[in-house]
Amino acid sequence: MDYLKTVVPSQLLAERGSHLVVINPGSANIRIGLAQHDTPLNVPHCISRRTTQVPKRSVQDQLLNSQVTTAQHVERERAYDIIASLLKIRFLDEEVANVQFPQKMGRVDAFPPQGNNKKEMVIPWTDVFETSNPSSLTTGSSSTKDGSGESPVQKEGNDTGEPSSSQRKHREYICGEEALRISPNEPYCLRRPIRRGHLNISQHYSMQQVLEDLHAIWDWILIKKLHIPHGERNKYSAILVVPETFDNREIKEVLSIVLRDLCFSTAVVHQEGLAAVFGNGLSTACVVNIGAQVTSVICIEDGVTLPTTQITLRYGGEDISRCLLWTQRHHQTWPPIRTDALTKPIDLLMLNRLKESFCQIKEGEVEAAAVVHSYEDGVPPGFHKTRLTALNVPPMGLFYPMILVPDVYPPPPRSWFSDYEDMLEETWDFPRRTDGSDGYFPGSSGYFPMWDNYPIFQTRPKKEENIGLADAITKSILSTGRIDLQRKLFCSMQLIGGVALTEGLVPAVEERVLHAIPSHEAIDTVEVLQSRTNPTFVPWKGGAILGILDFTRDAWIHREDWIRNGIHIGSGRKYRDSYFLQAQSMCYINS
Repeated sequence: MDYLKTVVPSQLLAERGSHLVVINPGSANIRIGLAQHDTPLNVPHCISRRTTQVPKRSVQDQLLNSQVTTAQHVERERAYDIIASLLKIRFLDEEVANVQFPQKMGRVDAFPPQGNNKKEMVIPWTDVFETSNPSSLTTGSSSTKDGSGESPVQKEGNDTGEPSSSQRKHREYICGEEALRISPNEPYCLRRPIRRGHLNISQHYSMQQVLEDLHAIWDWILIKKLHIPHGERNKYSAILVVPETFDNREIKEVLSIVLRDLCFSTAVVHQEGLAAVFGNGLSTACVVNIGAQVTSVICIEDGVTLPTTQITLRYGGEDISRCLLWTQRHHQTWPPIRTDALTKPIDLLMLNRLKESFCQIKEGEVEAAAVVHSYEDGVPPGFHKTRLTALNVPPMGLFYPMILVPDVYPPPPRSWFSDYEDMLEETWDFPRRTDGSDGYFPGSSGYFPMWDNYPIFQTRPKKEENIGLADAITKSILSTGRIDLQRKLFCSMQLIGGVALTEGLVPAVEERVLHAIPSHEAIDTVEVLQSRTNPTFVPWKGGAILGILDFTRDAWIHREDWIRNGIHIGSGRKYRDSYFLQAQSMCYINS
């Protein structure tokens, strides 16, 4: 305790954070870095593997709904008109002469690139061939100064004396942003191991492939970006900051990757919501995490997660980007080019950048001059000057999700989420072998490893709602049932995730939530607290703080214990969630 009274925060970070790796995996991106750093690396969470499959698929995922249905189209148009009336802009098919509201003109301009050269904004195709450097032959990408995973723009021409493409060897796999920038002509297939907040397991993407891809991506980042080779991993510990959407088996699988495959000495698991509260120095808050593909709402009281308040919404930033494309096409401001955000990853990358640069929430007509790029097979990127319009409509889809028509992919097998033990509940005490041997339990036809012999219990269902963001926040907070806590939470809303950076989102959330509170509730004040750091990195920062301040390490799982025993039934040791252990980790070994 004397040490804690005298040590300065920077010294504590340097001393205790140098061998702690914080891993915050998401559907679109993974935040990863040493706990002593101020910010993590933010790497697209995907991998492209070389394939010889014929016909070749550019993307592993196979859509179930490639076209918008008539009913969805009607709902989308109705939602647009509702949003238009709120923003005081013309309706979807209304001529300017028939506008019912006086138009408010607004203009937004993206930050111009250095040098104001339009070619600097173009997204280059990835060089898929191995370099002459032996150390980077099969690792997926060369390391760059900023750790973003991007390679320099390829030089035009081929006058450098390099061997022709027929003599060069393709990289076996490519990770990060480079994986998104591969031409469809190249023999590669893009895989996203996490989709919509869950492991992306389907009939087209097996569990083994998903886990192998997770391992490959994380291992590539550790080696090429953090420079932690396999031989030194036993000196490091990992802090896993997992989404609330993860189910029990998913948590176990990623723990196995971290401890068994990546060879960290110890690991601990925290939930994003709890970590976010600590990341902003709070103890009580309603955490609203607006990610790329999933939005989750959960309440924290005095450092303890309230599980009954958790709500998952099946939309996020990528849906806003696709809605941006739809609105421009409807208003005929999009160039006549083949842009496909679902099957061409580089197009989604471009749309995300346009959304981040131009979309905001404000009243009146919001327009902007922009350069749109076309990425066609086998030709250089094209440049198209245009004037984007209705740029305040797509982000309002958070409150009116009917305008965000979600993509639908095949679900995983039903048995996948029927886990054998709920990591968030008390241990079930089952009979063990009389000889006390670790890891084996009696079955109907002999003894089996305990992973194969759990009685099957239905896991706690994850709530997934089809409502707007303001309604979800209101429903989550009111479910606490205590007026004093409700008032505190309504004045302690915390927006995290990349979409939280959208200009005008905070006042829009405050206004819509206030209107969503039923009139009979004695609550008349709402407030979104300002984030102390980049909202994208708040959960990662919170995980780093929790790891550094955890001096007892009672909650940490040792590699040898996990590989040998997993969850040891009936031994009195149990991984518990912060529901029971205030401000402690989600996987707690009660020893």
